[in-house]
Amino acid sequence: MSSVRSDIADIKLAPKGKLRIEWAGNSMPVLDLIRRRFEKEKPFKGLRVSACLHVTCETANLAITLKAGGADVALVASNPLSTQDDVAASLVKDSGIKVLAIKGENHKSYYSHIYAALQHEPHLTMDDGADVVSAIHKQPEKFMKNIIGGTEETTTGVIRLRSLEAQRKLLYPIVAVNDADTKHFFDNRYGTGQSTLDGVIRATNVLIAGSTVVVAGYGWCGRGVAMRAKGLGANVIVTEIDPLRALEAVMDGYQVMPMKEAVKQADIYVTVTGNKSVLRKEHFLAMKDRAIVSNSGHFDVEIDVAELRKMAKKVRPMRDFVQEYTLSNNKRIYLLAEGRLVNLGAAEGHPAMVMDMSFANQALASEWVVRHHKSLEKKVYRVPMDIDKEIARIKLLSMNVDIDKLSKEQEKYLAAWEVGT
Repeated sequence: MSSVRSDIADIKLAPKGKLRIEWAGNSMPVLDLIRRRFEKEKPFKGLRVSACLHVTCETANLAITLKAGGADVALVASNPLSTQDDVAASLVKDSGIKVLAIKGENHKSYYSHIYAALQHEPHLTMDDGADVVSAIHKQPEKFMKNIIGGTEETTTGVIRLRSLEAQRKLLYPIVAVNDADTKHFFDNRYGTGQSTLDGVIRATNVLIAGSTVVVAGYGWCGRGVAMRAKGLGANVIVTEIDPLRALEAVMDGYQVMPMKEAVKQADIYVTVTGNKSVLRKEHFLAMKDRAIVSNSGHFDVEIDVAELRKMAKKVRPMRDFVQEYTLSNNKRIYLLAEGRLVNLGAAEGHPAMVMDMSFANQALASEWVVRHHKSLEKKVYRVPMDIDKEIARIKLLSMNVDIDKLSKEQEKYLAAWEVGT
């Protein structure tokens, strides 16, 4: 039986956290509807869940929904800077959920919490970046005992999972929640777009209008960041390695060029590629004085912070979540949130309204795994389309938006091949 104990910053923060959870819940009607059904049906009765997600007020509503469905939940952070300590306290005190997460925890504590969550002996895993899955696959004889399936929240995690699947090393079925249309079209674009700029502005209080912003990567997250920066009046440059995405960025009205050219012009940088060393030594040396550098990709590898630290003759904190690095050429570079997720490190992450759809996918995908795990292969699965469309339907309903329906004649026409020109 699991004997996992919570490890949080301060239980006295619970009252504030409880209000924040309630506030977020007001903008999460889809998840609320799912929670009400789960309370009656108990689809997770007798099951343990180990979840490695950003410990925010939105995530709290997901954890509460899972518990309402009968799950015994252990929650850990998926990033050392993303935990909201008051939310963690409320989950422990007011909801009886095990939480092991402290904002600013070091590398050792971060992984000790992940391994503690695995001592929970989960039947289901929930990941945002696949750190839990990675830990399980390193010691399968220790952690695979009860696992029947899992879910993955983010692009970076899905990349890791597909790598395992391609090598035929994936040990259990996992649903790629990130690939649901109601997730990546909205969370990645509108959520990351708004919250990233929010993080940059909160950390620096700089004026975006009139500045030159480089967005590295034009996936769904990059599209959102570029769109929001442009909307605030920035001159946006996109850097890409994929010709199709680069072409799309050009057609969307952005300048596209290699990073070695972009660094000569930029005031602010945002990396959202999912890859490592996107900004590195030669780029740092070519940057303007007082360039602002940030990352909104899941892992803190996109900016070569170790190299920047090595190059600097002086490092000092300038503001909360802003470090000034003075190079040998006397140029200063301002690194935000230690090169970690700026939207969660320096701000509050995605708005609850968009996380409503992401976490509705998490909840329903987990229920789907429980129902079908006996027939599932050791593969990465897409969220079933009927779940995706149902979430969209409920979301529209909550926004008082109605849409057309096909007539029987139209349905017949779309299903026929006989009618032509």
